[in-house]
Amino acid sequence: MSSWLPGVTTARTYRREWLRADLVAGAVLTAVLVPQGMAYAELAGLPPVAGLYATLIPLLVYAVVGPSRILVMAPDSAIAPMVAATIIPLAAPDPDARLAMAGTLAVMVGVICMAGGLARFGFLTQLLSLPVRVGYLAGIAVTVLAGQVPRMIGIDADGELAIPVLADAAGKLGDINGLELLIGATCLAVILGCRRFAPRVPGVLIAVAGGTLTVWLFDLGDRVSTTGPLPAGLPTPGLEIPAAGDIAPLVLGAVGIAFVAFADTGVLSRSYATRLREDVDQDRELMALGAVNAAAGVFQGFPLSSSSSRTPVAEAAGARTQLTGVVGAAGVGVLLVAAPGLLADLPRAALAAIVVAAVLRLADAGWLRRTYRVRRSEFVLAAAALAGVVVLGVLWGVAVAVALSLLNFVRRAWRPNDAVLGRVDGLKGYHDVSRHPSARQVPGLVIFRFDSRVVPRARAGPRGPRGPSRAPGGGGGRADDRRGHDGRGGAARTARRAGRAGRGAGLRRDEGPGAGAPGALRPDGRPGHAPVPPHRGHRGARPRGRPPGGVDRLGGRRERLTPAVRPGASRRVRRGPGFGPAPR
Repeated sequence: MSSWLPGVTTARTYRREWLRADLVAGAVLTAVLVPQGMAYAELAGLPPVAGLYATLIPLLVYAVVGPSRILVMAPDSAIAPMVAATIIPLAAPDPDARLAMAGTLAVMVGVICMAGGLARFGFLTQLLSLPVRVGYLAGIAVTVLAGQVPRMIGIDADGELAIPVLADAAGKLGDINGLELLIGATCLAVILGCRRFAPRVPGVLIAVAGGTLTVWLFDLGDRVSTTGPLPAGLPTPGLEIPAAGDIAPLVLGAVGIAFVAFADTGVLSRSYATRLREDVDQDRELMALGAVNAAAGVFQGFPLSSSSSRTPVAEAAGARTQLTGVVGAAGVGVLLVAAPGLLADLPRAALAAIVVAAVLRLADAGWLRRTYRVRRSEFVLAAAALAGVVVLGVLWGVAVAVALSLLNFVRRAWRPNDAVLGRVDGLKGYHDVSRHPSARQVPGLVIFRFDSRVVPRARAGPRGPRGPSRAPGGGGGRADDRRGHDGRGGAARTARRAGRAGRGAGLRRDEGPGAGAPGALRPDGRPGHAPVPPHRGHRGARPRGRPPGGVDRLGGRRERLTPAVRPGASRRVRRGPGFGPAPR
């Protein structure tokens, strides 16, 4: 039961000294949850109150089933545009129909996530490689900015894709509302300024409070667009069955949303688990995400994910457990029951400014600049994913991103990356000499890094008592030195590259990578030592109690054994006593 309901275990082992920190963090979190939830609801094409519904219920559910200690589940800036792209074409004119469609979509996302967690398919989200993920999120940022910047300055731009929306907004620049432009720009400046110079100050809360007070004090409700009073009361359960013609588009949208939602949640969950020294099962996390989305859909919410902006707020405020989320949900509930009209004068330009400030974090411009300088191939992947989202839309952009990730995986598996390393002045460790031409290699030493499993090729020789030399791996394929085939083309190329690097540094052929490999021959014609196959729990390739080279227990000299190598590790090819061939 503890594995399925981690919140119960936390409640049983809760410490009294955590209570004050969780209460304070929950109160601080509430001040951020309300405005951002309303803003992301509008980004999804829904009434602002839907964002509060999609905040309150998921926080309570995740506090019971969530395996992460302080992760915050709430509407997200990367998921909301996907919700809008799915439901608006199906229920464009009717807000109530959109709300019902969004609830059904959230339930579908929840079912997909829970099924994936039960089948232990959490690893599938790793198919979205880092370059493609960065490009995809940057494309979402461009799409959201194209829709929200016109709203922030009082322009009602039409269109579904980023380019048509920008073109329509450019033709309506004469319709700019000066008051909304002033309010939106001021709120954006406050949020970004606090983020940059005073991270602990709640810039979102200051912007919302300032915008609301401005509209109320100067009676600007007739001159700027506001959210109006919220419906009083807590959300009630309810679910509508969609029409037969709407099921297929909803399922396709749910698959894309589930994939992106768990990709974001998995990354955030692993990062905080590492920071807090915890072990979080990603399949359990996937099931918890499904339960959260299903509950949100039943209670008039919409699909959501973990929040990369509100989780740091909870952490900075001192959150210790999921009680912080429960307190935040209670604060949202009090607002809906006791003061639904408190934010009636909240200008929509302020909500647009909140969204703009949030999506600016999605576009990792620094990573793109560094990648453009260092590795152009990954930059091209990121640019292709970005273009797919901007040109084809958010949902088709997911398909483009997954396809690019699979192609990149095949490319890197076929031609694994490798490098010869050297020392660079001013930098710690060893670095690729191709990227750092000034790097200095240690005389007589080649440090070779490969980013895949390496099977050294076996050198052909006369038949031994057990038949011809065999290729490593036990597959029965004959090792052929003339063609260099060992059944694994990428590994053979990597081994040959290492051999050339070693010979370029003045090392003999039998001292480089591949020396002592299965089937290799010593100068005296006898077979070389075969390494012990690596397996789980194996600490090395040499027998216990025997040194890698030099004099053994019987006083005789012995050849060095080839160590077991992990992917991504570095192999040092050294020259010195004990590392050469055994004397005759």
